[in-house]
Amino acid sequence: MSPVAPGQRMLAEFAAGLKFDALPEKVRGLMPILMIDLFRAGAAGRRMPWVATGEPVLMKLSGQPTSSILFGEGKADPVRAAYINGLIAGSLDWDDSHIAAIIHPGVVIWPAALSVAEMTKASGRDLLEAVTAGYECALRIGVSMQPDHSTRGFQGTPTCGVFGAAIASARLLGLDATGIRNAIGIAASYSGGIAQFFVSGSDVKRLHAGKAAAQGVECALLAQAGLSGPPDALEGSQGFCGAASETFDPEALVKDLGKHWWIDSISLKVHAGTVRLQAAIEAAEKLAREGVTPDRIERVEIGVPKLLMGKLTWNDPVDHQQCQMSAPYAAAMAFHYAPKTQGAMILGIDEFGVAAKDPSIRDLSRRTECVFDEEIDSKMTREYVPARVVAFLKDGSKAEAKVIQPRGCPDNPITEDEVCERYRLMAAPYRKPAQIDAWLKMARGVETLDDAGKLMR
Repeated sequence: MSPVAPGQRMLAEFAAGLKFDALPEKVRGLMPILMIDLFRAGAAGRRMPWVATGEPVLMKLSGQPTSSILFGEGKADPVRAAYINGLIAGSLDWDDSHIAAIIHPGVVIWPAALSVAEMTKASGRDLLEAVTAGYECALRIGVSMQPDHSTRGFQGTPTCGVFGAAIASARLLGLDATGIRNAIGIAASYSGGIAQFFVSGSDVKRLHAGKAAAQGVECALLAQAGLSGPPDALEGSQGFCGAASETFDPEALVKDLGKHWWIDSISLKVHAGTVRLQAAIEAAEKLAREGVTPDRIERVEIGVPKLLMGKLTWNDPVDHQQCQMSAPYAAAMAFHYAPKTQGAMILGIDEFGVAAKDPSIRDLSRRTECVFDEEIDSKMTREYVPARVVAFLKDGSKAEAKVIQPRGCPDNPITEDEVCERYRLMAAPYRKPAQIDAWLKMARGVETLDDAGKLMR
């Protein structure tokens, strides 16, 4: 047998030994906020058509119903519940994101952990410890492989998220470091998810978070039963990381583990599109509020970093999903919606759905081009992606706006109160105001819960 690779072993030992009270204060405070935002995304996603299609299929496959469905009446086995809840919350592109790891960790890890926590009757503190371990390990795996992993055609949310889901689930099942190491080793063979949807559209991206959440639970259950995974499945000569990235850096898996927290670099998104186009939306909104309306615009240029070129730059998206991946289309939406919006503009999942069929927005998008911008490229960090929007007007003049740190990034964060208010708005169709208040009070103090399953009731 191959020797245990140090990175995989160290991640497993870190996950097994993590204690909530030993976490930095910032991380302890952040985790309930991320959970509330996950439930907010679930409330928004509950009514989506792809959920209505996929949920019945998955429910028919369910075994013993131990785990609840977000904002629903039924229960399913923990694997299917994780899949459905990941589908509900993770199919909107309105969830937490990590720039450096190029992954949406929450919509994979929380659905997996919540389903197992309810089955095992874990405490709120147990849940937070498991999820924190899952986040940090999944992010480190992503950081060690990016950006080559992404440019080669993989989507990090399912490929790296499955490890976080497996680790969180294994921790909640009571596995020790060896058991968690085996769950990681099994997960390496479950990892998958290509990004062709960026080019061709389709519904498949809607499934990615749920698929990875379910597979993470399954990997942990198999490890609990005694099945093993390669002890060097991440770093070995035929391992996942090297196979999926030519620039894999094994040191990044464990550098300053337990001292530097990649969780600190999470972004929460204002708008329901990829995190890398948030700045372009804000810049276009700024110009629109200054009087640069669509009827005055001849064409638009969006200055973007090199990493975006060819991936989020198509200006004639084929469907709702691809509109959420298009910087030109999102900017065109901002030019149209901002003048009609009182207060802060939010381009939610519904706005993207309507805009996808709007010929006037599509016309402006076709006249919008992304260009490499050297200054914007130099300002991009592992925490945010800037943008410059230049509108060339029909009268021969031009107007320009630049956004370096978009709202929701770590250096320009959405506040806890704002996160809670967003939850209130999305949960209103499913809960009475008093129920929403009670749930938020419970969620903000999740570490005191004797039974994390109360969050799902």
